[in-house]
Amino acid sequence: MKILPRSRKKSFQYAQTVEKWFAHIEKMFKLKNPLRFTSKRSMEALLFLVLFVGFFFGLSYKMTLPMMLNTFMQTAYHLLLETVFYIMAICVLMGAISKLLAEFGVVRLMENILRPFMKPLYNLPGVAALGAVMTFLSDNPAIITLSKDKNFSRYFKKYQLVSLTNFGTAFGMGLVVLAFMTGLGYGKGSLVGICGAVIGSIISTRLMQRSILKAYPEMDTPVAEETGDEQQISFKSEGSAFMRFLNSILDGGKDGVGIGVAIIPGVLVISTLVMMLTFGPGEGGVYTGSAYEGVPVITWAADKISFVFRWLFGFMNPELISFPITALGAVGAALGLVPRFVAQGIIDNNAIAVFTAMGMCWSGFLSTHTAMLDSLGYRKLISKAIVAHTIGGLCAGIAAHWLFVLISLI
Repeated sequence: MKILPRSRKKSFQYAQTVEKWFAHIEKMFKLKNPLRFTSKRSMEALLFLVLFVGFFFGLSYKMTLPMMLNTFMQTAYHLLLETVFYIMAICVLMGAISKLLAEFGVVRLMENILRPFMKPLYNLPGVAALGAVMTFLSDNPAIITLSKDKNFSRYFKKYQLVSLTNFGTAFGMGLVVLAFMTGLGYGKGSLVGICGAVIGSIISTRLMQRSILKAYPEMDTPVAEETGDEQQISFKSEGSAFMRFLNSILDGGKDGVGIGVAIIPGVLVISTLVMMLTFGPGEGGVYTGSAYEGVPVITWAADKISFVFRWLFGFMNPELISFPITALGAVGAALGLVPRFVAQGIIDNNAIAVFTAMGMCWSGFLSTHTAMLDSLGYRKLISKAIVAHTIGGLCAGIAAHWLFVLISLI
């Protein structure tokens, strides 16, 4: 079987999705002559142009074109200077700390402490605790690296191994999120948020396992017949303690730079667009082309059902709903919204608890779940994983809010 490069593979998958979409249209309208490929591409291009032009025409109609373009660039520029470099610095420091913890056995110690909770809470073997710790210290893809290790995967049944995508994603970039929120002075809320993320991860993982077994009962079999040897899963390098320390902080810092660079597109593109759809004009209701102005479509829509978000998450301002929406695609981009909320004085420890819970639990799963399951060879389970994790993330936010209310009453 021929292996396609990553870029060509994505293009091939996209082309298949487009073909299925047009086949559905042909069936729905009972077209006798199927559309040619060039016709389909032309229709797709036309539809994209209508949506693209319509979106920016709506903004420019309200803001005027010069002000819209200036705000777009100013917002991205301010996010780069004020938020991205700050998050990158955190990623570098946390990357170095994470590597040190792994190198000197603290990760394995944490795994041993958490091991007894894996079976009763997640229906996973004890060694799965290593996956939770690794994704918490780094990012979602760490769970895939572990799952491909035969000494790790042999402890699992097939449905349990697949559910690791939901389990690991719920803790992705947890250390960075925790450090970021604590650095802003909201340590209490961020700790409550971690508890909420754990609750969301349990719900997401259990729902995923249940849906897999219901649809594919044959997956209730071991991944491999022979037993794995977890002692072979090691993070220790060679050399003296000093050299291991030095190499760890340098290599970990380098990994942190990679994570910091990876979040730049999300923060600059997604956060800029979300902010322009969340915040309104400047002082006096006049557009000046400054950063963080826009047409508050998200705020307007959220305000219509604000009582729902107030009861579920304790959000007193409709603008806050933009954080979990952004976290669906990239938690780094969602973090870029927080300093603006702080500057406006619309955030508190309860909101931080919900942000931390939903930010960790979702942590950009829409952009990673597909690739993660595809790498494991279970593309057919993508929709089930996304549905389960969406529910888990919502439950994480709700749990964080009510946990914070309970703690505040004590």
